[in-house]
Amino acid sequence: MIFQNLSEKIQNTLKKLRGKGKLTEKDVNEALREVRLALLEADVNFKVAKEFVEAVRERCVGQEVMKSLTPGQQVVKIVDEELRRLMGETKSELNISQTPPSIIMLVGLQGSGKTTTAGKLARLLKAEGKYPLLVACDIYRPAAIKQLQVLGEQIGVPVFTMGSNTKPEDIAKAARDHAISQGYNLIILDTAGRLHIDDEMMGELVRIKERVRPHETLLVVDAMTGQDAANLAKEFDENTGITGVILTKFDSDTRGGSALSVRAVTGKPIKYIGVGEKLDALEPFHPDRIAQRILGMGDILTLIEKAEAVMDSEKAEAMAKKVLKGEEFTLQDFLEQLKEVKKLGSYEELLGMFPEMGKAKGMSNLKVDEKVFVRMEAIINSMTPEERANPGIIKHKRKARIARGSGTKTQDINRLLKQFGDLKKLTKQMANMAQPRKRGRGFLPFFK
Repeated sequence: MIFQNLSEKIQNTLKKLRGKGKLTEKDVNEALREVRLALLEADVNFKVAKEFVEAVRERCVGQEVMKSLTPGQQVVKIVDEELRRLMGETKSELNISQTPPSIIMLVGLQGSGKTTTAGKLARLLKAEGKYPLLVACDIYRPAAIKQLQVLGEQIGVPVFTMGSNTKPEDIAKAARDHAISQGYNLIILDTAGRLHIDDEMMGELVRIKERVRPHETLLVVDAMTGQDAANLAKEFDENTGITGVILTKFDSDTRGGSALSVRAVTGKPIKYIGVGEKLDALEPFHPDRIAQRILGMGDILTLIEKAEAVMDSEKAEAMAKKVLKGEEFTLQDFLEQLKEVKKLGSYEELLGMFPEMGKAKGMSNLKVDEKVFVRMEAIINSMTPEERANPGIIKHKRKARIARGSGTKTQDINRLLKQFGDLKKLTKQMANMAQPRKRGRGFLPFFK
């Protein structure tokens, strides 16, 4: 889960403060010492961690906390506000030119995920109403041009290429002319990277910038590198001048050092985060929401946005009506719901978006086995339509056949049927609550 280790340690530290009716300066110093260690263990830049703790301490030992009726809650509020400030307060928008085409140049080391990110960004901006053109400026890496063309085909975005014998700056200039003539209002340049920073790479990036003057120069960097991501961003900024950062593999970063260090070290905002391998797994970076997740406050807004973007609204509405009418909930319905929820991401990630989930009993160290849901799907897919509609007919022989077909054990099928039975009871309770109830002479509608 994102920020899992850092989140757990900070939440546990602040929980101790919330339990006290009055705080002393010693209480605050001891808590902030633990917070500082948690930040350093999360691979946050040393200077950033020190300045963060000092900023929190300065506010905590003042009248704002010491004279408060709920000092523990005030400390949490201050930590939340300082985390937001550290990461940039609010979402940083792309700089879109009033005179199209807007040009976005992606830079970074080889292996950082630039080409895939170019495809993801093009898909995202296309969904927002833009008309993007992908441009293959990486003429060195084998199959780089082909990879971009494949991505472009998958998302329905054209790719401009002039082969591997033309200078990247000439390709960028020709792509801009092509975009103007064909009506594309957005250009995304996929540039070449190296295994390490060198003068040749930086010189090429500078020449491209001088030739087409991009409105955004975004560094694509692996979030798993921790504070090294911030150091890399600083070096790229000093050499070529970047306007922002895209962190890839953000969903795999359990520490969080990169997200908490980049803005403070470079002054450049994180604009997007990669949260998976699929082409729809790129999201705007919201500092306020990330701060809330670190402090266990959840991230319901992102969860809602994910649901609106990927879930089938017609299916969801049809299922809701079915439940409210008290119609029989079948295993086929259950399978459809599993498929819809899976579109939102991993189950652990989804749990982390619910407020206070980390503090709920038994939830702090919860590990969700994604294979359980894979087995569920396999079991239901091995059933006949009749069995899915009426699980009561599934006896010993049928269970043996389903187990063979799904590569599972009879115990797995028994467990699924029991869980499904509990779910059916729940849906019936929801349906009963939604029905008007008799109260004296009239009815009291709970849901309309």
